[in-house]
Amino acid sequence: MYTHKILYLSFLFTLFLVSCGKQDGFIIEKEGFIEIPRDNGTYVIKTYSDNIIETSFVPEGETFIDTSHAVVMTPKQKAFLQTRKNGYSYGTKGIKAIITKEPFGIRYEYKGKPLLKEQGGYIKTDSTEGLQFALAKDEVIYGAGNRVVGMNRRGYKYELYNKAHYGYETESKLMNFNLPLVLSSKLYAVHFDNPSVGYLDIDSQNDNTLTYETLGGRKTYQVIATDNWKGLVNAYTSLTGKQPMPPRWALGNFASRFGYHSQEEVYQVVDKFKKDSIPLDAIILDIYWFGKDIKGHMGNFEFVKDSFPNPKKMIKDLRDDHIKTILITEPFVLTTSKKWQEALAKDVLAKNKEGNAYTYDFYFGNTGLIDIYSEKGNQWFWDIYKRYTQDYGVAGWWGDLGEPEVHPSDIIHATGTASEVHNIYGHDWAKLVYEGYQKDFPNTRPFILMRAGYSGSQRYGMIPWSGDVNRSWGGLQPQPQIALSMGVQGLGYMHSDLGGFAGGETFDSELYTRWLQYGVFQPIFRPHAQEHIAPEPVFHDPKTKANAKKSIELRYRLLPYNYTLAFQNSQSGMPLMRPLFFEEPNNTDFLELSYAYLWGEDLLVAPVLKPGVVAMDVPFPETSNWYDFYTDERFTGGQFARVEVTDDRIPVYVRGGAFIPMIDPIMNTTEYNSKALIIHYYPDDTVVNSVGQLYHDDGKTPEGFKKGAYELLNFVGENLNNELSLVLSSEVGSAYKSQDRSVKLIIHNIRNVPLKLLINNKTSSYSYDAEKNVLIIPVDWKSGTAKQIKIVQPQH
Repeated sequence: MYTHKILYLSFLFTLFLVSCGKQDGFIIEKEGFIEIPRDNGTYVIKTYSDNIIETSFVPEGETFIDTSHAVVMTPKQKAFLQTRKNGYSYGTKGIKAIITKEPFGIRYEYKGKPLLKEQGGYIKTDSTEGLQFALAKDEVIYGAGNRVVGMNRRGYKYELYNKAHYGYETESKLMNFNLPLVLSSKLYAVHFDNPSVGYLDIDSQNDNTLTYETLGGRKTYQVIATDNWKGLVNAYTSLTGKQPMPPRWALGNFASRFGYHSQEEVYQVVDKFKKDSIPLDAIILDIYWFGKDIKGHMGNFEFVKDSFPNPKKMIKDLRDDHIKTILITEPFVLTTSKKWQEALAKDVLAKNKEGNAYTYDFYFGNTGLIDIYSEKGNQWFWDIYKRYTQDYGVAGWWGDLGEPEVHPSDIIHATGTASEVHNIYGHDWAKLVYEGYQKDFPNTRPFILMRAGYSGSQRYGMIPWSGDVNRSWGGLQPQPQIALSMGVQGLGYMHSDLGGFAGGETFDSELYTRWLQYGVFQPIFRPHAQEHIAPEPVFHDPKTKANAKKSIELRYRLLPYNYTLAFQNSQSGMPLMRPLFFEEPNNTDFLELSYAYLWGEDLLVAPVLKPGVVAMDVPFPETSNWYDFYTDERFTGGQFARVEVTDDRIPVYVRGGAFIPMIDPIMNTTEYNSKALIIHYYPDDTVVNSVGQLYHDDGKTPEGFKKGAYELLNFVGENLNNELSLVLSSEVGSAYKSQDRSVKLIIHNIRNVPLKLLINNKTSSYSYDAEKNVLIIPVDWKSGTAKQIKIVQPQH
């Protein structure tokens, strides 16, 4: 009783202190945040959720900048300020800032687990301002955007300045998509919420220190922590925005090169795909649609009439064949372009200090830069996109050179200097297109291919690619690492120019084949290269073409599985490509591994990244047993196993207990309707209960799930005592009409003919392949009903 009274009095005292709003001159509590005055400025701390807390330092004499280009989440109003020995804690039941008075310090913890702490706090030099933190010596640190230095980013000081690296291979410390973000193997992330040019030093001096430096702007950062990697990615993308679903055709095959010179050439290429019966969904027109030469024409934004005499008819003809047209655009208007005078007259260009259009030379000519930060520039640029979308039927847009590739430091934009907007130019360019679609084409999902962006660019539907990679084995090798790293950072659609883009004097069939085989299991399947060696499979020798066709057909057969991954990404932020440490966060063998990965939840992929490989060691996570996708050979989880490699495919494995929805080959995504499904089920003795999912909608309506215009097919399996029980059911959105389906259920690893097979308690027909140990069950699945399949097997 006495103890309870003491605790109660202590609780009342804490409430009294909090209600006073000021704790012995040290902390000031306001609605939704606290302030901590210091001699050189003020700390402001607020919470967003039980997983996210934000700290800002406002130096003496500066005004707090409340604008974030990354964050879309609303701060949480309810947080708790409590006294501690020598200080206070502030936060939620999950995440807290622990503030000590003497000596002053701030550290963070999640559910009582230490995360990181400020070390030195705010630091100011002659040229930069910064914040410094202490790292644990055994932490693996991910993030910093797109780099080729390995998954672990410790040991380097990175410049935060988006810059293209032409022809890169196995090392690149500065590339086209920088992010002021780090994620730790201790399951927390720190996002420095400031797009200004700066540096991110991740223990370059080997002293366990993380330092963020900026040339100016906010000294604000969010600390995010959860219980697992799925939760961490979900929390970060809740903070910065979820990726909307792309149109379904974006998961198909693209024809693309640098570039198609004429309308006739476009027809010829598409006809070759038809002749060879290779699936195709889209064709991309590079720079030559508006100019006959590489230099001198950028900014025309008009089809070259003698090369493309009737572009509207061309685009309509392609559309009638279900082929989408995508056009390249750049933010540069050359002084030699047809629109230069118009751009001057309409005042759409960034300026010099005298207030005139800033002009400068770069590779393509003498140019100005569209100021997307001015109302006039933004509207002028969008009107071009609107015209070609509305009047011509262009289905998607490619934004190239969006770092911007050359961006003089003394150029002036409507909202600030080059150093302030450089790293968000690509981000806000994507925003311009995305919001234009929302306003003028609200029933269309945009396709926005971009090379540069910023934290949260995924919320604008941006589909980034890894830049001008060299056409070599050295170019292929870092591609899984790039995509995996960016996926962890919220950009789930990072992909590469399949086959490699830059250089290459002779065609390497093996390299091309392996790159396309990897491409089946990367977010976007888009071969693209300089034209002296054709990137399209239809122009290559019979064996190369046959292998490419096989890869592309597999890509289309996996469309139900892949489209479901896109849905899951839109809901949870989970990338389509996932590192193995997502599966086993405490397995030190996996923390820096990128040569094998998970494609979604249930496929393990090991690309062939070197020439002449006939066998390779594949890591199999211990969380499951794994089955060869092609042969059904079983591999026990928790080992590295040596596997043979053939030239017509790369190693792919299915998780024991998984459902893999597929379809028969189609030539185009418009043929897909989910009426005829093939559902593969892989029962495993160690897995009693299994679940699977297939998401379906019309493939084009924005926010179909939110609007109720969808159907979710759910698969449940129970494997117990020589009896398999499967249930197929569906969840139908309020604005969707379900359809009857014909399902071919293929159950793997069945060693004997079943004793009994029932569907909804009635004996049903089936076929059994004793050589492959596969049971095939046809199921007529009526709309709005559930199907229960029971299979009784002989005792082992």
